Amino acid sequence: MAEALLSVRELKKWFLQEPGFFPSLFNRGRSIAVRAVDGISFSVSEGEILGIAGESGCGKTTTGMTLVKLYEPSGGEIRFRGDDISSFQGKDLKAYRRRAQIIFQNPYESLNPRMTVLDTVSEPWKIHGETDKRKREELVARALERSGLAPPREFFHRFPHELSGGQRQRVAIARAIVLEPKFLVADEPVSMLDVSIRAGVLKLLWDFSRKLGMAIVYISHDLSTIRQICDRLAIMYLGKIVEIGPTEEVIQNPAHPYAQALIAAVPVPDPESFRPEPQIDMEVPSALDIPSGCRFHPRCSRRKEDCSQIEPPLQEISPQHHVACFT
Repeated sequence: MAEALLSVRELKKWFLQEPGFFPSLFNRGRSIAVRAVDGISFSVSEGEILGIAGESGCGKTTTGMTLVKLYEPSGGEIRFRGDDISSFQGKDLKAYRRRAQIIFQNPYESLNPRMTVLDTVSEPWKIHGETDKRKREELVARALERSGLAPPREFFHRFPHELSGGQRQRVAIARAIVLEPKFLVADEPVSMLDVSIRAGVLKLLWDFSRKLGMAIVYISHDLSTIRQICDRLAIMYLGKIVEIGPTEEVIQNPAHPYAQALIAAVPVPDPESFRPEPQIDMEVPSALDIPSGCRFHPRCSRRKEDCSQIEPPLQEISPQHHVACFT
């Protein structure tokens, strides 16, 4: 594998919550920590797409927001080309933001309804000091064309309400790539789009990785889209990565009980096909009260005594395929 462009080591993002009156009687007024991301490690190389999947609340979106420093990490390291960005402020952070961008899930919320497409996509260049209006228009036209909006100048003076859902998301993508970043976080970029439009947006992301050499972290709960474009897949559960490896290897041969259940829950478009139902007990525990040992053990049908006492580390079970499980 190529040298990592971005590497993460023991990354943590905790959110402190002040207890209410009655809880404060029992914990003596101490703050409660929501351990949204709790010590994860991985790397992404240039031209590679890493998928992160898991149930809602597993920490995948928080991971993406922390990677681009929209959230300040609570601990661990995020290294971009060897530099630890955790302490970046001011000019250093601004320079990093030019090389690392994010596509948000909902284009209806991420686009300013009072700004035209030209203003929206050119805004990053204004922030980074490009004063030549003609040059900005050329850069915007190129970003829109790369994002599948052609001819691009026909979209310059349109507002978000004059665009379809797919066009809005393509504008959001154009805004993210107009600075030609080397690292991109795509947070559920097609979940708000019709199925007929998704393939085109996924192909855009694949082209960005292969033709422009971008490293992409693709966050989704949809394993079918992850399977289409991602080189590797990480499965998250309650703030931890429980399995990570080549996408096809993880999907075809999942080793962690949670990964197995997650993949088994994906519907198969064949009425004659039969698969056993996923064996998961209970609901997802609260992130305020994470179980000891393996976080999945209260819901696991294969749990052993050690599972409730010791947290399993990620161990390699085949080339580049790592699993955190004792069973």
